[in-house]
Amino acid sequence: MSALPHPLHALEKLSYEAQFWEATPQGCLAGVDEAGRGCLAGPVVAGAVLIAPDDIVPLAQNELLRVNDSKQLTAKQRDGCFEIITHHPKIHWAVGQASPEEIDQLNILRATHLAMRRAVEGLTPTPTHALVDGLPIKGLPISHTAIVKGDAKSLLVACASIVAKVTRDRLCEALDKCYPHYGFAQHKAYGTKAHLEALRTYGPCPEHRKTFAPVAVVQDELALEF
Repeated sequence: MSALPHPLHALEKLSYEAQFWEATPQGCLAGVDEAGRGCLAGPVVAGAVLIAPDDIVPLAQNELLRVNDSKQLTAKQRDGCFEIITHHPKIHWAVGQASPEEIDQLNILRATHLAMRRAVEGLTPTPTHALVDGLPIKGLPISHTAIVKGDAKSLLVACASIVAKVTRDRLCEALDKCYPHYGFAQHKAYGTKAHLEALRTYGPCPEHRKTFAPVAVVQDELALEF
């Protein structure tokens, strides 16, 4: 791998990447983020994205120019970025999940860390370091740098946030076909008024996180009826 390209320093969203490659020129760096942590149903999903330093500057200036924190993009924009990230030959990506059962068993924080670990372990080549959105992650198999609001500050983390968000949204659209009463395709399993009303009307489905307060309350209410 050649020395770090100078233009990297001029790109705001590559400042964390630049710091890593200056210290470790031969290192493989990944960005990691999650989606669905605050939802009432479905898995928590993590995305991991790895791009070599020789490739990241031209990608940042061209194909990935519009990549941003997934929450700042429209669904159409996210889908467009997702297709580029997941089909470009110089971008490596992976997804990890933790199921509703694992969330209930472990708690949401530990399950989120598990999903992130699985995403990192799914990458080829194996990264030597990761930039992670938010706070430090327990159990990650490599060293990492935690960046608060990292999806708005790092291109790799922003790419990972898009992979996680689009993957999870599509999983919710699939769940909607299995459990049409809840409106998963519309609210993506967040605790909206419509979701809570459906939950009270129909009770939890197998994909609901039973330890989350709104779901647990409905379960208790149903139990009292029998």
